Amino acid sequence: MYKRNLVKTLTLLLLVVTFSVNAQHEPATKVHEEQTSTKKDYKTEIKEEIRHHVKDSYYFDFNSNSETGEHHGFSLPVILIDDGLKVFMSSKFEHGEAVAEAGGNYYKLYHNKIYKTDATGKLSFDEHHHPTNIKPLDFSITKSVFSIIIVSLFVFLVFTSLAKSYAKNGSIPKGIGRFFEPLVIYIRDEIAIPSIGHKHYKKYMSFLLTVFFFIWFSNLIGITPFGMNITGNLAVTAALAFLTFLITQFTSNANYWKHIFWMPGVPIPMKIILAPIELLGVFIKPFALMMRLYANIFAGHIVIYSILGLLFVFKSYIGGSLSFGLALVISILELLVAILQAYIFTMLSALYFGFASEEHEPEHHE
Repeated sequence: MYKRNLVKTLTLLLLVVTFSVNAQHEPATKVHEEQTSTKKDYKTEIKEEIRHHVKDSYYFDFNSNSETGEHHGFSLPVILIDDGLKVFMSSKFEHGEAVAEAGGNYYKLYHNKIYKTDATGKLSFDEHHHPTNIKPLDFSITKSVFSIIIVSLFVFLVFTSLAKSYAKNGSIPKGIGRFFEPLVIYIRDEIAIPSIGHKHYKKYMSFLLTVFFFIWFSNLIGITPFGMNITGNLAVTAALAFLTFLITQFTSNANYWKHIFWMPGVPIPMKIILAPIELLGVFIKPFALMMRLYANIFAGHIVIYSILGLLFVFKSYIGGSLSFGLALVISILELLVAILQAYIFTMLSALYFGFASEEHEPEHHE
């Protein structure tokens, strides 16, 4: 039962997050609009490299050299809906330097957004220097989407193995299951049951387990030097918070809405004043979920990359050693932050589910 619910939840989570992440593309590849003869200083190069690592991209670069223009990694599939389905590899863009042709149409990558152009790749701009060319509907597998797929497959394989070990060994986990079983029990006994209650917690468990381990593994993989910044992407955290919002609203009972629009035991004038405030809180809660996870993870990546960049600014053994040591300490703290943010997101989601499913005894008035 749990295995089937986990697969359904993971599939829904993957679909929503995968397609929502394409809504937020920021400059990640270097698009040389014009060549300048002046050489950039270290601070400018460091800022560009930091932006390159934390933003999404149509390429999966392991390493790149801004001076030589060399990129080490692999391209990802571009999937566009424009007079039919257009599928090609992002290598056709040559990191923004070339025009890609697909099915007789031509596309240009500009500031990590795809625009429809002619064979020359000419873009037209408005008075604010924003391209006015048509942007096709984009369902491409970007770096963040590819990372999401990897994490989702890992979560699925781990818990499929855990479920099989339970079935084979008489509900006793083996191997890696021994590590994850206490976490599953902790989420059930310390988060789900106290927040939701014994009566309703089971129907939320598959989502709570999925979102906890998805966020935790995504945060861990984001600490690696490959720039897989999943939960530091606002579109991803927005999709996760939106799922919590949908589940809360569609599983809520009459008491939930009664305490929003007509709070029992409160004078009528106060009910009129508090009702719009409570209704606004319905939307503020998922917004807080989204921003809390995004801001903490994104800021952590920026801090680590910035401290590592000081190695090239100081150019000394003392300054470089201090920068490296500080970056190492913060990276270790990021391991704690990775599971802490997963815990907070899961805990708050469980609290919202508890508010939605809470049952109250009828009030007795004298």
